[in-house]
Amino acid sequence: MSKIIYNRIKSILAEKGKTNKDLADALKIAPETVSSWCTNSAQPSIKKLFEIAIFLGVEAGSLLISSVKKGD
Repeated sequence: MSKIIYNRIKSILAEKGKTNKDLADALKIAPETVSSWCTNSAQPSIKKLFEIAIFLGVEAGSLLISSVKKGD
C-alpha cells in the first residue's frame, strides 16, 4: 500500500529556495516537526498551515494535495 500524500510543503519549500530549517526557524518550532510534515508522516494544524503559507508567500490551499481525482 502506498503512502498517501496530503501536502506539498516539501516541494514548495524547494520551489522557493527555502529549507526545512528556514521554516522551522520562522515558525519557532523544531526542525523535526517540519521534517515530519515534509515526509507526510504528520500534518500541520490549520493555523500552522496558514503560517507556512504566509512564510512561503503562497495561498494556503496550494500547500494541499487535491482530494478530487482527475477524471471524476
